[in-house]
Amino acid sequence: MSQKVVAIIQARMGSTRLPGKSLMPLAGKPLVYRVLERVIPAKRIDQIVLAVPNTEENKVLLKIAGELGIAVFVGSEDDLVDRYYQAAKKFNAKYVVRIPADNPTPQSTEIDRIIEHHLGLVTPGFSSNLAEIYNSGYPDGIGAEIFDFELLKHAWTNERDSHKREHVHLNFFDYATQTPVNQLWCPVSTISCPQNFARPDIVLDVNTPEQYGYMNTLYETLYPVNAQFTIQDIIAWHDNLKQIRN
Repeated sequence: MSQKVVAIIQARMGSTRLPGKSLMPLAGKPLVYRVLERVIPAKRIDQIVLAVPNTEENKVLLKIAGELGIAVFVGSEDDLVDRYYQAAKKFNAKYVVRIPADNPTPQSTEIDRIIEHHLGLVTPGFSSNLAEIYNSGYPDGIGAEIFDFELLKHAWTNERDSHKREHVHLNFFDYATQTPVNQLWCPVSTISCPQNFARPDIVLDVNTPEQYGYMNTLYETLYPVNAQFTIQDIIAWHDNLKQIRN
C-alpha cells in the first residue's frame, strides 16, 4: 500500500476578502510563488500539488507552479473537500498535508515535524501545527495540517453541509472552538511549539489589505538578507516593529 505524503496547497484568484491576493507581490514574486518556494525544502513531503479552481482566471496560477516544477490540479472552486479528495486520489496520497496559500511564511522544518508526529500515530486522524491547538503555542501560519486519505474520503462521501465542504478542516476540527468533530472517529493531535518561538499572538495570514501590508514589509526587510528566513527572524522583526510603532 502506498505511504505517499502529498502536500496540497489550495489557491484561487477569487478571494472574497482580498481578490487577487495570490498574485500580490512579495519581494518581487507573487504571493503563491513565495508559499511554494518555502514548502519545497520540506524533507517528509513526497509530492507538492497546487490545487486551484477550474476557471479561466486561475490559469495564471498554474504557470507559477510550472516555474517551480510543481504539479497542479484543477477542480471545484467552492467545494474544497472535493478539490482535495480528487487531487489526493489523482496523486495516490496515503496522507494529505494541507497548506493554505494565504500563509506566505510556512517553515519547512515545522511542516516536517508535524508530518513526523502524524506518521508515528497508530490510529488514523488529524494533526496540525498550522495554528494553536490545545495551547500548543504555535504562531498562526508556519505549519501545516495532515490527515489520512481515508478520513478525507469519508468526509467527501458523507458530508453535505456546504460550509464544511468549503472548509476542509471543519470536517475534522474547529480551531475557533478548539473542538474535534469526533475524537473516536478522527483523533485530533498536535505538538508543542519550541519555546524559543512559542508566539500564538503572531498571525501570518494574508486575508486583508492590512495583513498584506504587514507581510509585504516583512518580506521587503527579511527576504534580501535570507531567502529562507525563519520564524525566529520574523519574531525579532515583529517585536522591533511593534516597539517602533509604540
